[in-house]
Amino acid sequence: MTDFYYLIPIALALGVAGLAAFMWSLRSGQYDDLDGAAERILFDEDAPIKGTAGEPHSTTDQTRR
Repeated sequence: MTDFYYLIPIALALGVAGLAAFMWSLRSGQYDDLDGAAERILFDEDAPIKGTAGEPHSTTDQTRR
């Protein structure tokens, strides 16, 4: 029974800490754009490097031929 005197305040403190972290994340805008990252991965914005298809990767490959 005396264990409850220690466990209940610890559980309440952890609950309050979790609630405070959640409230901070709401205020700092962590949940403002939920769909942006999911849609951003679908679009390829990287431009391909010109002239790299079929060419050797280093100059040492050219001298060995």
